[in-house]
Amino acid sequence: MSDTLSPIDTAKYVAAKKAVDYVEDGMKLGLGTGSTAAWMVRILGEMVREGGLNILGVPTSSRTAELARQQGIRVASLDEVKWLDLTIDGADEVDPELNLIKGGGGALLQEKIVATASDQMIVISDVSKQVETLGHFPLPVEVIPFGWQTTKALVEEVLVSMDVLGQQSTLRMSGDAAYVTDEGNHIIDLHLQRIGNARQLALVLNQIPGVVENGLFIDICDKVIIGHGDGRVTVRDIISGEESEDRVEFEDSENIFADLE
Repeated sequence: MSDTLSPIDTAKYVAAKKAVDYVEDGMKLGLGTGSTAAWMVRILGEMVREGGLNILGVPTSSRTAELARQQGIRVASLDEVKWLDLTIDGADEVDPELNLIKGGGGALLQEKIVATASDQMIVISDVSKQVETLGHFPLPVEVIPFGWQTTKALVEEVLVSMDVLGQQSTLRMSGDAAYVTDEGNHIIDLHLQRIGNARQLALVLNQIPGVVENGLFIDICDKVIIGHGDGRVTVRDIISGEESEDRVEFEDSENIFADLE
């Protein structure tokens, strides 16, 4: 196992390395956003440059688009491609039914659109993202800037009748200013601690005027690959109900590590 990486980075790397086993030549591929997805993009880039892999990537954020281009991956918009074979992305939380909280990196809207426009979605994460019940990680809700304070108040009002433990909400900031997504919106983070009925909450939040989308991904993920710090990976498939374990071996000399700053 590589001394180059910390256990958490090793876990992210091996999950990403395992996920690219599902990528086939000629695929139209959704490229996720976040630290684990960045590993996947780097690995794919190496496969494109050195192995001749032919894929077309649809990034879920401007950050991912920039990284993909740097890695030599052809990129296109979802409007150009229209439908994808596979999306590989990270998650902030994963429950036993493979429902997710996503959006910690602020790209939940594009991530959900791309994942929904795919034949299959594979989530890659480290073992810390596995939870019995969603909600400890703050739930992002993307809102339009116009009247955002009113929207925030309406969200808080709705939470009173929801099966959640906490009801605090905060506007996500970037320094002294409100955080702005790629689509020009703001994000309200909901500090719920526990979400008793994620499906109901997702539906109710999206009924509120001003809410564009929320970070609950329900019935979208087909497979989750969990990386461990010792190089093991656990693969859980929601369709077959099967769980398997594998080990990803890699060397210190792997070119992928040279990309790290």
